[in-house]
Amino acid sequence: MEKVIAALWATPDEGREAFGERLLAQLPQALADAGASQVRLNIRDATVAPAEALVQTWQQPQQDAVVHFWLPSANDRFRGAIDRILAANSASFAAWLVCESTIIANTVHPPRPGQRTWGWSQASFISFQSEMPRSAALAHWHGHHTRVAIETQANFEYVQNLIVKPLTTDAPAYDAFVEECFALDAMAEPQAFFDAVGQPEKFAVNLDRMMESCGAFIDFTRIDILPTSQFDFASDG
Repeated sequence: MEKVIAALWATPDEGREAFGERLLAQLPQALADAGASQVRLNIRDATVAPAEALVQTWQQPQQDAVVHFWLPSANDRFRGAIDRILAANSASFAAWLVCESTIIANTVHPPRPGQRTWGWSQASFISFQSEMPRSAALAHWHGHHTRVAIETQANFEYVQNLIVKPLTTDAPAYDAFVEECFALDAMAEPQAFFDAVGQPEKFAVNLDRMMESCGAFIDFTRIDILPTSQFDFASDG
């Protein structure tokens, strides 16, 4: 089995809210019918509007939704039906083959099939610093930054997806996709995000540790950070 992540863009005449509602109604079942399993949708809806200040943008226009799913094979010759479904449900899409690593599984607020997951999800497309050898970036990310992210944030789900290769010719050149889930108050309250409510000194320490670690390997000019609502669909295809 191979995991695919695809970024989706809405048509110019369709707002994000309507786009997300249409995707929820149509896309998961269509992908399942074409052989996909473990479909997850991240949409940008009104619920996550309070997190707009956390958005970071590289792509213009920026992605309107993200879909994750697993296929027996993501090879081009076996992916035709999947690509046609993604194209039919968006103005455009970009897809990547990824290697998933679940750092923190969501056991506290586990998803329910077809329902919005509790809290909100920060969906992050990131690029490593271009002057840094990939091996060094991975060593820092996996050997240092992962621990920092666990220790400084109030995330109840944390999934790292290392991009193996692009599956579409125009896919932006990211190196990874990261998804982290937080309580709703973390959208607008930095102390809640950094696990330091009512503790300004702890907040300052956690923020500094996170920014220092991110700055050691991430290219902030080539990232897209999206606040989203997460929906899981328990279909085995």
